[in-house]
Amino acid sequence: MSTLGSSLTLSTVAESLRVSLVQSDLHWHQPELNRQMFTEKLAVLKGQTDLIILPEMFTTGFTMQPESVAEPENGVTLDWMLAQAKSLNAALCGSVVVKSNQGFHNRFYWVQPDGLHHSYDKRHLFRMAGEHQFYCAGESALVIEYMGWRIFPQICYDLRFPVWSRNHGQYDLAIYVANWPEVRRHPWQVLLQARAIENLCYVAGVNRVGTDANQLPYSGDSALIDFKGHSQISADAGIEFIQTAALSKSALSDFRTAFPAFSDADNFTLDKVKPAQK
Repeated sequence: MSTLGSSLTLSTVAESLRVSLVQSDLHWHQPELNRQMFTEKLAVLKGQTDLIILPEMFTTGFTMQPESVAEPENGVTLDWMLAQAKSLNAALCGSVVVKSNQGFHNRFYWVQPDGLHHSYDKRHLFRMAGEHQFYCAGESALVIEYMGWRIFPQICYDLRFPVWSRNHGQYDLAIYVANWPEVRRHPWQVLLQARAIENLCYVAGVNRVGTDANQLPYSGDSALIDFKGHSQISADAGIEFIQTAALSKSALSDFRTAFPAFSDADNFTLDKVKPAQK
């Protein structure tokens, strides 16, 4: 069986979890302008949601020039996220370019209104764009507990690797933040559904729209999908939007009880993966 690391926080158990997907264009290599843009966009969500999801590399766009835009660990964007989460009274997440002593990372930050925060470094680096040449691959999976929900953060290309995300009942919601180009929109849509169905969980996929500096267009196709593969949130291609839907803990639990596919899953181990620090 795969081992998903845990990072647990004390929180109130909630029957429902209100999840907001923020599909947006991004300003290329302009972190301050992107933070300002999202500050304005997210204001409407104050008191209206429990979790806000931003795209991959939401301060820069998907860049292979990390030396130009990387922030130190615990840098200005993390501070901004902490302030936003507190102001909006909701958890906030998305990935940014970070530099550590080991090198550059495509790092997913999870920030809570109480100030607690966690991070996950992208495990599968997109070699077709040369990401593996500029960034360090993550070694540990992570499960976060928030409001009684167990949440599994992932980044873009991770979506193509089902072994990495195999769920034996460790999590309830998987999050995929992305800069996934329009030319491959069909795999994005199909794989989000597949991850939800095979893992008996909710899946939230948040992608950007617009065209980046490499002239790659992005159709978005962000979606919130339930454990049967049905969409609770979906949008027309290419538009900016913010949509919110409530997940049901009892509906998920009832389905897992009636259809316990976990019981027949194959056992396996992942090589060269360190367990997450608790």
